[in-house]
Amino acid sequence: MARSLGRNSSPLLTAIGLAVALVAIVGTQVLGWEWGSGQLLPTIIGVAAAVIAVFVLLSRR
Repeated sequence: MARSLGRNSSPLLTAIGLAVALVAIVGTQVLGWEWGSGQLLPTIIGVAAAVIAVFVLLSRR
């Protein structure tokens, strides 16, 4: 049976996703962050979000 990520996601994962989205929006609109601009903090946040996403994906299999 196939899983739907939207229906089976936990509230914690939803909160993490919303927090990452909020950081991305505030970072780009208010702080002037751009991916690949050589700034360390946006790169660290992006890599951490990607690692968490891969971990969650692999743990659900």
